[in-house]
Amino acid sequence: MSMSDVEMLFKFIGGLGMFLYGMHVMAEGLQKTAGDKMKRLLGVLTNNRFLAVLVGAAVTAIIQSSSATTVLVVGFVNAGLLDLTQAVGVIMGANVGTTITSWLVSMSEWGAFFKPEFIAPLIIGIGAFVIMFSKDEKKVDFSQIAIGFGILFIGLSFMSGAITPYKEAPIFARAFQTLGANPLLGILAGAVVTAILQSSSASVGILQTLAMNGVVNWNSAVFIMLGQNIGTCVTALLSSAGAQKNAKRAAVIHLLFNVLGAVLFGTIMFVFFLFNKEMAVSTVSSVEISIFHTIFNIANTIILFPFAGWLVKASEFILRGEENGEQDDVEVIIRHLDDRILETPSFAIENTLLEIEHMGEMAIKHVVTVQQAVLEHNSKKIKKAYKIEESMDRYAELISDYLLKINKLPLTEQQNLIVSNLFYTVSDLERIGDHCDNITELAENLIKSDLTFSEKAVKGIARVFEKTEEAVRKAVEVRFTENETAMDIVERDEAFIDDMEEELRKQHIKRLAKQQCNANAGIIFLDMLTNLERISDHCLNIVNYVKDERH
Repeated sequence: MSMSDVEMLFKFIGGLGMFLYGMHVMAEGLQKTAGDKMKRLLGVLTNNRFLAVLVGAAVTAIIQSSSATTVLVVGFVNAGLLDLTQAVGVIMGANVGTTITSWLVSMSEWGAFFKPEFIAPLIIGIGAFVIMFSKDEKKVDFSQIAIGFGILFIGLSFMSGAITPYKEAPIFARAFQTLGANPLLGILAGAVVTAILQSSSASVGILQTLAMNGVVNWNSAVFIMLGQNIGTCVTALLSSAGAQKNAKRAAVIHLLFNVLGAVLFGTIMFVFFLFNKEMAVSTVSSVEISIFHTIFNIANTIILFPFAGWLVKASEFILRGEENGEQDDVEVIIRHLDDRILETPSFAIENTLLEIEHMGEMAIKHVVTVQQAVLEHNSKKIKKAYKIEESMDRYAELISDYLLKINKLPLTEQQNLIVSNLFYTVSDLERIGDHCDNITELAENLIKSDLTFSEKAVKGIARVFEKTEEAVRKAVEVRFTENETAMDIVERDEAFIDDMEEELRKQHIKRLAKQQCNANAGIIFLDMLTNLERISDHCLNIVNYVKDERH
């Protein structure tokens, strides 16, 4: 191998690297600008399978990878956000959405203006200037998309330039003749290359680059493309390892869908080429690859769409057995905060919000339980309160770890603010749990020492408990609905509890002076009031974070 051959090899590898990196940068920018829209798309996923197909296509067009969408679906099924009926539609749509990339690649054949070497440097230049000098976040995100787009095209240009000197080389002609003559070999080659690259978009891009140099024939291109659709399933299959059985089934549905499509179209095209031998050996262009790729994926979806239920049943037959048995709260949250969902930050934030809402409901239950323990002198409620505290601490730890992972993702300014405030919200909910735990210990001491509060003290602390429970309930509501009436109630309750604590403290000291109550019971009473007042402070903090996000 001569130095020029080594140089061309390096050029091809560098071009492929730029192509993959350009796709990654462009996808990041698209996610930032369209992330909230994607979040709304998830809400569309009812049992309407047709809408699920459209959502799958839209999400794949945004994140530029059917593999990433399917991995996301596996994560959603594992997290219990989607069932298999909804998942099958999204998976079908993902294959349609991935055709966008092949049309981007073939743009260079649409005319001189679209040639990568002509337009890409200008796009990168404009994008870089905007990123350097603009403070408008939306403009910066759009510039990131433009830079990714430009790098992708320059990468293609490098790859094409590296192949051009060898387009007359007999190795290409022989390789594609062999692959074309043996459909199974062509399908295998496409599947293996795609599995290695973990992206059908990238392997189709390489095939299109070869086609631009006139070295690919129709016969081999068709079977390689069918193989590429099978190879893209490997990413989801690997991703489903260690997931719930239903998540594994989602990956199997993806494989079944693409294998059935490859078998069906492979048979049709094999017969077609037997009667059109001239077309079979003629060279294919990059645009023609895009056309076939699009027709195949849309037709495959239309043909198999009515059999979606059958695909679900087939996946259940292949992976028999029920889901794992009963799981405790901690196992469930670990499953819900699935790392696969981190592929799309907006979804990851939405899923974390659902878990924080669950933690908020636990905080409400905690306050109610300690209230019953104190007012009823109930030992069973004390044990229950301790268990809730343990769960809340574990929840706080798991959610905070997941938020740290989200924080490392490409986020918009608003998403950064929300993630920071969610950190603080988790911390405040944990502190509410800690104060409830303090009250539980005080209640335990009260029962063990056989102490009681005076009638006036019981009435007073019952009123403070009532307002504290309302404040926690409304603060949790504010976090998820941004309800202004609930905000006002929390602010009012917090002020009322502050005043009430001061008033009850004064009354209690007077009772102590008149020896109308036990001194030890009095210390416990005052400590309980302090903890309840602190809980209301944390409720107000949660409300203020939401207000901060709205300005």
